[in-house]
Amino acid sequence: MTQLDERDGVESTEQAIAAASRGSAAYRADPHPVYARLRESAPVCRLSPPHGVETYLITRYDDAKAALTDPRISKDMYAAMDAYHTIFGDSSIALDDNMLFSDPPKHTRLRRIVNSAFSPRRIESLRPRIQEIADELLGNCSTSVPIDLLSSFAFPLPLIVICELLGIPEGERADMQKWCAVVARTGFSKEDKEKLALAEGALREYFVDLIARRRREPTDDLLGALIRTQDEQGAMTDGELLSTLWVLLFAGHKTTAYLIGNAVFNLLTHRDQLQAVLADPELLPNAIEEIIRYEGSVENATFRHALEDITLRDTTIPKGSLVQVSVASANRDPERFASPDTFDVRRKGLQSSHLGFGSGPHYCLGAPLARMEMRIAVTTLFERFPAIDLAVSPDEAEWLKVPFPAFRGLERLPVALEPSRLPLR
Repeated sequence: MTQLDERDGVESTEQAIAAASRGSAAYRADPHPVYARLRESAPVCRLSPPHGVETYLITRYDDAKAALTDPRISKDMYAAMDAYHTIFGDSSIALDDNMLFSDPPKHTRLRRIVNSAFSPRRIESLRPRIQEIADELLGNCSTSVPIDLLSSFAFPLPLIVICELLGIPEGERADMQKWCAVVARTGFSKEDKEKLALAEGALREYFVDLIARRRREPTDDLLGALIRTQDEQGAMTDGELLSTLWVLLFAGHKTTAYLIGNAVFNLLTHRDQLQAVLADPELLPNAIEEIIRYEGSVENATFRHALEDITLRDTTIPKGSLVQVSVASANRDPERFASPDTFDVRRKGLQSSHLGFGSGPHYCLGAPLARMEMRIAVTTLFERFPAIDLAVSPDEAEWLKVPFPAFRGLERLPVALEPSRLPLR
């Protein structure tokens, strides 16, 4: 073996491509050795994923950043309807008529409308409520037995925040969480697509009803604000409003929840870095950015497709092919970040360099909210439970086993909030 092989355990480029194509168990548990191999020997490679649509994976930082802003690489999946149908079937169409899956000028119009309602003032006004939610959730956690921090804290926090922001009533949120979980974890088999269709159908029906209720009884929440913009020129259609509500709900809690889990896990498995943050709380904002770079919750950007033949690093991406941008790989590219596999909360220049929130016109609209939730969650957790520790060995951590690795996160995060209170074995 070469030195690279000994370090990453991936013996050939072909093995790395095969692992990335089929989503092998080892790859899902730790994709970074595969990405290291591909960055070195096949930075733009053709995959054969289970959904059956020809896909090209981009793994180097410079290429990834360029691809995220290249007008020849489209986010308009309606323009690639054959591929869209093959991957998702018919049920997703009504939920994907939003800014995430569109190009200018439609993207520009929709982004402007949402920006006006999703204002910095509205986001900042949430700070006291986010703190209150964090305190309430942790106050309800048991300290006498291990708990799953994901289901007890990391997921409820951003879900409650985005539901309150949008105006989704408390008694209706459990169903939303259930349907969102189905969408996030569905594969590409016929049975999976049937489950997806049922969940997405339920979501569409719910949003149609919620929008109708809000029109009859106007509110001051984000949905109410978006409904009021429908009287303006260039306003959202009813379909665009429904789809925008969906993407804000889904993206507004999934990525942040997994990010909170990744933050806690990596701080607990890098005790020197945790101690540095506890000793100097001013390091926390930078530590959050390093977590997003080192083990962010977005492994791959959402689907794009080539509008024409594109040659990148001597590889031609044919017109119509899907383009998969590996954010996780780009954020560990040694050509961009020194010692990229080292978790360093003192790393310089992070916020303007990592691609954890994307780049260009599709840069994550919710990044300020996610950062605020992250800081409040991590600060509150470690201040309240400074002795918190993993309740299992780090080697036993279960990472998501989704068929398309959009998210990078844990299945569960067993922790002991106060280890000294646990019964002796």
